Amino acid sequence: MDVFDELLGGVRGRGAVFGRSVLWPPWSLRFTDGAYLTLCVPLRGAGWIVPEGGAPLRVGLGEAAIVRGPAPFVFTDDPEPGSGDRTGAAVQDVRWLTATGGEQAPADEITGPTVLLAAAYDVQAEAPQRLLRVLPPALVVPDGDDCAPMRDYLEAQITGSRPGRQIVLDRLLDWLLVCTLRDWFDRPEAEPPKWYQALGDEVAGPALRAMHEDPAHPWTTAELASRAGVSRTTLAKRFTELVGEGPVAYLTEWRMTLAADLLARPELTVASVARRVGYADAFGFSAAFKRLRGESPSAYRRAVPEARREHEAPAG
Repeated sequence: MDVFDELLGGVRGRGAVFGRSVLWPPWSLRFTDGAYLTLCVPLRGAGWIVPEGGAPLRVGLGEAAIVRGPAPFVFTDDPEPGSGDRTGAAVQDVRWLTATGGEQAPADEITGPTVLLAAAYDVQAEAPQRLLRVLPPALVVPDGDDCAPMRDYLEAQITGSRPGRQIVLDRLLDWLLVCTLRDWFDRPEAEPPKWYQALGDEVAGPALRAMHEDPAHPWTTAELASRAGVSRTTLAKRFTELVGEGPVAYLTEWRMTLAADLLARPELTVASVARRVGYADAFGFSAAFKRLRGESPSAYRRAVPEARREHEAPAG
C-alpha cells in the first residue's frame, strides 16, 4: 500500500448520501449541507460551480468537480454574480438519497438537458485531511482521465434495479472520488503538500514510504538512510530541504495523526493506542501527544464528537 492508498483508503461513503438532479434552464442548485467534500459529475449537459467567494468553474460532460466544504456553493447554468437568485431561475434542491431510502430513477427522468450526479462526503478522520486540506475551494478534472469510461456504467446503475444497487453506487462514487483526487494531484496547477511531492524523490521517497508502511517501527535516521542507500547526513539534509522538517520530526507528527484517529475508537485504551503508533508506554506517548497537540490523549478523546466515534468504530 502506497501513501496515497493509506491516506484515502478510509474515505468511503459507508452509505454516503448522493443526489441526482434533472435541470431545465434557467436553473440553479445551492448546496448548503456543509459536507467536507462534494463530488459533482454531469451525466448530461454542463454547468458552472460557483464556490462562496471564489471564481466560477465550468464543469462539462465527462468532467468531474470536487468542492471543499463546509461553505455553501452553487451549481448553475449562469455563472454571473447573483445567478442563484435571478428571476425565472428554477432553484432546486439536490435529491439526496441514502442506503435506507434507495430511490430508483425512472429511465425517462434522466434524459433532461442537464443531469447532475452529486455525492457528499463527511471526512472526519485526520489522516486523509493531511492531504485534502490543501485542496482549493473547488477543482475540475478535465475529460480524458482514466475515470471517464466508468461514468456510463454509473448512470446505468442509477436507472437500474438489480439487487445491491445502493452498495454498488456507493463504491463507484468512492472510486470516482479517489480517481478524481489522484488525477488532480498529478496536474501542474495542483499544489500538493511538500511531503507528497517528496515521495518521488530518490532520497526522501524511500524514507517516507518506510515510515508510512510501518509507523510503529523504532526508526532512526540512520536506518531510514540505509533504505535510501545514502548516508545519514545526506538523508537528513535532503529530507529537510524537501519536506521542511527532519525525518524524526515528520515521523512523530505522522504518529500523532494516526493516534488522533485511533483515540476516536472507544474500545482502544490510551496504552493500546500508544503501542500501535510505536511507543512502549502510555507516558512517553502522552507527553509527545500533548507537546504536538496541546492537550493530553484523554482530553482529546473526551472532545471527540459522538458522531465521529461511531464513524471510526470498526464494522461488525
